[in-house]
Amino acid sequence: MSEEENQPRGKLTIRILAMPADANPAGDIFGGWVLSQMDVAGGLCAGDRARSRVVTVGVEAMTFIRPVKIGDVMCVYTELLHVGRTSIRVGIEAWALRDRLGRRERVTKAIFTYVALDENGLSMVVPPEA
Repeated sequence: MSEEENQPRGKLTIRILAMPADANPAGDIFGGWVLSQMDVAGGLCAGDRARSRVVTVGVEAMTFIRPVKIGDVMCVYTELLHVGRTSIRVGIEAWALRDRLGRRERVTKAIFTYVALDENGLSMVVPPEA
């Protein structure tokens, strides 16, 4: 694994412990749970930048690399990739700390797109950076 692949990209946005209720009988965490946590982290990142509510409008290039297991701490990192007129693209990586303290491995990555919403739920222009 190259140095770039051995280090998370972006900012640590959330950490969560993978629990038995989120797994199949073999102890593998459901992909939908992983996707959900990534969406939460990406929404936090995009919402901070937009300074408003955001909604997910797309997920591209989702790649599952390794499974997440019960007892792993999943760490989700986010990186702003592009801010458009009303949309924000966020690069998201999920890494697992094996058995809560062990080695760190990237388990999946994706690019999520969010749209900023105003108080009426309509798309709005993303304001300039503060």
